[in-house]
Amino acid sequence: MARAAKRQATVQDRFEGPNAHRIAKSEGLFQIGDDKQGGKTWTMMDSPLERLFAQNRLSKSEYDGLVKYRIHWFRAGLQPSLGSVDLNRVFASDPSNFSGMAKSEAQVFHRQKWREACELLGHRAGMIVDNVVCAEQSALMAGMCIGWKNRPQAEAAAIEMLRDSGYRLARHWGLI
Repeated sequence: MARAAKRQATVQDRFEGPNAHRIAKSEGLFQIGDDKQGGKTWTMMDSPLERLFAQNRLSKSEYDGLVKYRIHWFRAGLQPSLGSVDLNRVFASDPSNFSGMAKSEAQVFHRQKWREACELLGHRAGMIVDNVVCAEQSALMAGMCIGWKNRPQAEAAAIEMLRDSGYRLARHWGLI
């Protein structure tokens, strides 16, 4: 048993981070940190929001406002979940599930903050922010969702709306 534990520990200690294909896929947008235990932590910046910030298309305050928006959205429990269907109970309701309802006081708080932010942004800018920040779609796709047909104009319009929304959210939450 001691040999198995030792063998398992050595396999975990040999972890050296992502492979070369994963690093190439990130296009250099990652950070290497220290885990304070002699190892490294790799943070891949894959979401469109992090990529826009790394490309200097968003300022620090705009980025911080949008990140706080995402945190409230996530902690409110508004992210979609993967569920399965029980074919034996297709038409049966489950009143104990309270689907769509907040499950804790913390979720209620974060939903209130998220709704305040949605009212501040308005419908059109809110669609862009939700698509890019929460659903992690590209700025191009978000721009096309609001009606732009020309690819460069769609991306530019979405990024400009993201910058304005990030600035307004940062001011609203006192980050600047």
